[in-house]
Amino acid sequence: MNEIEIGRGKRGRRAYSLDDIAVVPSRRTRDPRDVSVSWQIDAYQFEIPVIAAPMDSVMSPATAITLGKLGGLGVLDLEGLWTRYEDPEPVLAEIAALNQEGTSPAVTRRLQELYEAPVQAELITSRLAEIRASGVTVAGALTPQRTQQFYKTVVDAGVDIFVIRGTTVSAEHVSKTEEPLNLKQFIYELDVPVIVGGAAGYTPALHLMRTGAAGVLVGFGGGATTTTRRALGIHSPMASAISDVATARRDYMDESGGRYVHVIADGGMGTSGDIIKAIAMGADAVMLGSALARAEEAPGRGWHWGPEAHHLELPRGDRVRLDTVGPLEEVLFGPSQHTNGTSNLVGALRRSMATTGYSDLKEFQRVEVVVSPYESRTSR
Repeated sequence: MNEIEIGRGKRGRRAYSLDDIAVVPSRRTRDPRDVSVSWQIDAYQFEIPVIAAPMDSVMSPATAITLGKLGGLGVLDLEGLWTRYEDPEPVLAEIAALNQEGTSPAVTRRLQELYEAPVQAELITSRLAEIRASGVTVAGALTPQRTQQFYKTVVDAGVDIFVIRGTTVSAEHVSKTEEPLNLKQFIYELDVPVIVGGAAGYTPALHLMRTGAAGVLVGFGGGATTTTRRALGIHSPMASAISDVATARRDYMDESGGRYVHVIADGGMGTSGDIIKAIAMGADAVMLGSALARAEEAPGRGWHWGPEAHHLELPRGDRVRLDTVGPLEEVLFGPSQHTNGTSNLVGALRRSMATTGYSDLKEFQRVEVVVSPYESRTSR
């Protein structure tokens, strides 16, 4: 298990971040035009393995539609500003115009105030209907805490893919004060595929797969904005986490007689290189926040924040400033004028797959990788 001693009384497993690994070319190369980056979850086929994180700085109904038409999947935060305000544009403008730095308590306090407005069921219905009318796949996200309250509204609105996303989601939540969400029963009774997470280890991921989920989110989301590690001491390096959950997927296939659960890396992937390495470690697709928040169409107007930033009791996220790269299509497909991996994300994935000789995503999951922690940390 590659455990090391941490003093006399504790042992820990060595884990690796995406920065710590690199993909190794093989003896064969391919033409990038011959590489397929499409993937499928349940009955839904997508041309690119990109899912937008359900964050107000990343996704609006309009950007979800744009991403859907470009071949990806936009997921709307059904507890965000778009379901709290009839017209959230002035609120988004106010958040972008706040003068203080993102780590300012004044900014956090104002975010908390703005997000105290109640979630309105009728706005959930109308926002999802707007996306559905465009003809793209409809996806919306709730936290486990709100799923019981609003899931019927979401399903009745005609959602295609239901996402249950939290900092850490388990198949067995214990509470003395309220009835917990029974994921296995809940997913069994739904007629739509469910993506659930985050999970960051083999055992919790295996338990989530046994609930009947179509996909499992790996990680805690909000990589660019979260302060979960500082606030809670919780962190799981993504390369090891993806590999662990991919192993759970393999073992669950054997256990279930062949049922395949998709592994979706969520958080900490700001560049094309991160996306490439996440898939190399075993992810079927990636859920992106900051990488898409850099698009001109992103509702955050160059700022990025997640739901952790406005938690009423224990905020553990910042509003951060990002450089705008260009239109969403350029961010995904180029042509790029940036050399730092922030645009033409899909083109970079295609080229890496072609350079290493793989023709589709499932093949690329078998690519050789090496660990080079010293090099990665000193080359930045």
